[in-house]
Amino acid sequence: MLTGLASDTALILASSLRLAVPLIFACIAGLWSERSGVVDIGLEGKMLVAAFASAVVAYQVDSAWAGLAAGILASVALGLVHGFAVIDQRGNQIVSGAAINLVAAGLTALLGNAWYGEGGRTPQLDSVASRFHEIPWPGEASLGAIPVLGPFYSNLLAGHVVLTYLAILLVPLTSFVLYRTRFGLRLRATGENPAAVDTAGISVRGLRYAGVVICGVLCGFAGTYLSVAQAASFLPSMTAGKGFIALAALVFSKWRPWPALFTCLLFGFLDAISIRLQGAVIPGVGEVPVQAIQALPYLLTVILLAGFVGRAIPPKASGIPYVKER
Repeated sequence: MLTGLASDTALILASSLRLAVPLIFACIAGLWSERSGVVDIGLEGKMLVAAFASAVVAYQVDSAWAGLAAGILASVALGLVHGFAVIDQRGNQIVSGAAINLVAAGLTALLGNAWYGEGGRTPQLDSVASRFHEIPWPGEASLGAIPVLGPFYSNLLAGHVVLTYLAILLVPLTSFVLYRTRFGLRLRATGENPAAVDTAGISVRGLRYAGVVICGVLCGFAGTYLSVAQAASFLPSMTAGKGFIALAALVFSKWRPWPALFTCLLFGFLDAISIRLQGAVIPGVGEVPVQAIQALPYLLTVILLAGFVGRAIPPKASGIPYVKER
């Protein structure tokens, strides 16, 4: 019985990690952008464009890595449009991000339908080379048979695609760069007091563009994971609000990398639980409606932000265009 409980727990936690991967990439992406002073609610749109571009290129070239490169390029290109609008033209950052989400949703569905005629979806990625697959670990089968601890090794630690491990490594890397390097200090200062950065002879524009580009790269990873690793094709609106959940996780974590990781894992865990509860019967209530279970992650988002997040103070210059004093 204990072995069965351990196996079920390991499977749920492994599923939670897989579901949290795109949230981790997107949340850390938003952290880089907003720490530089650029609010980016267009995470959803950049993820969607990356998922589409990566699926198309992976199918045409028969290479998951080529798909990843295409997803990153597409996301960065859309990010640069946002950067030009809000950094150079000093446009409203919320409006620009919302426009990116709308354009991405419409453009991916339009191009997908025009190119493949399947209602906006791309062809299935059937070949081995066109998708990311789980990386085998040493002794995965033999060690997995060990009672209690075995399932955690074979299911939770092993059996993930390379992007999953990169998402976890991204958090300590981000923490180190932001808090232990000169570049990270300057980028954070740009989000807090850009005038002081400018006075020191450092380009505020360059640092903000750096934050936007890094954000685009990480959204490219998130979108590629959805279509080339988690799924085997692109589906219209397949991000399903994950960009907004990542934004909520960013606010809840108060723009810090490690709390952002744990918040994303919490959302992934709730998503995994909601999947396992579908069709479950509660005594005295009956079968739980699928719609109610699927709404759990979004309900948690509202609850956390409305009552339990406390006072989340963003970077002081976040969302404020910088005008260089003459």
